[in-house]
Amino acid sequence: MKKILLAFCLFSSCSFAQKRIWLDTDLMIGLPERAPREVDDAITLMMALQQADKVQMVGISIITNAEYGYQTAKQFLNWYGNGDQKQIPVYRGSDKANDLGLENDATRALAAALKKEKLTILAIGPMTNVATVLKNHPELAAQIEEVVVCAGRTPGYSFKPGLEKITVFDYNFEKDVESFRVCLDAGVKFVFSGFECSVYLFLGHTDYEFLKNGSEGDKWVYDKLRPWSLRGKQLFGNDGFIPYDVTPLGYLTHPQYFKYYENIPAQINIKPNDATSLGTKVEKPFLEVSKDFEKTSKWRVVYAYKTLPGFEELMIESLKVGRKVP
Repeated sequence: MKKILLAFCLFSSCSFAQKRIWLDTDLMIGLPERAPREVDDAITLMMALQQADKVQMVGISIITNAEYGYQTAKQFLNWYGNGDQKQIPVYRGSDKANDLGLENDATRALAAALKKEKLTILAIGPMTNVATVLKNHPELAAQIEEVVVCAGRTPGYSFKPGLEKITVFDYNFEKDVESFRVCLDAGVKFVFSGFECSVYLFLGHTDYEFLKNGSEGDKWVYDKLRPWSLRGKQLFGNDGFIPYDVTPLGYLTHPQYFKYYENIPAQINIKPNDATSLGTKVEKPFLEVSKDFEKTSKWRVVYAYKTLPGFEELMIESLKVGRKVP
């Protein structure tokens, strides 16, 4: 019996032990310069704060729109942080994701944190902040347990949300391709979980209606989700949206809900542009994974390619934790 209990405890600790993570995010929900803006980073932050038994955020860094993201993250921690989580430090990073190698508050703070302990980095925006740390402090690569990102695809897979009327591009990767290259060259363990994995998820307006009559924070979030959902209906044919960034978080909190390719070759390929939103651009870079790259690729990654049934419900329920739902 003792051996059985020991084996169960070892399995449980390996599978569900709390991970200390650093969150790097382009938190643009409600950004006034162009409304509506992407809301999936906000959903991911809300979900992570409700999963404190699985992930402990030791810091948050902002990538793009640094001042707005900084203020918004602080507000979210005030609304949804519980106990010590309200004390999570937030740092302003690269403002436009075009200054690889230039230090900022976020890169200095992440470097200092890595010097103290090994961390997992959950990077759900462009990679400029993380790449700057690795470029200026290559010795810190050994302090990174893994980098989990929302990016990548298999060859021939196009990003077509909703009713597949429009093809979108791989924003986090294409916003700063060189920073992805720097991070991959650093030799850290990479996990890709992008559109191909996230497309199995969908948040319709009935899924988050409970926020409408909730707290101050809930009402603010609801007021930003509705126009984003309606924009989805206009562009993609569905009243709702794919919460892309929750699948990289899900890899850390609920890995049993995903299917993966382990140690699969990855490379950056220049190919004909398939994205409607990039207009007349003839070619563009693709971040791709395939066993066919075995002889040509110098990078190996973990690639999450499918979300299994149950994770969407788990995500919605986690957003309801601690709230009175009508």
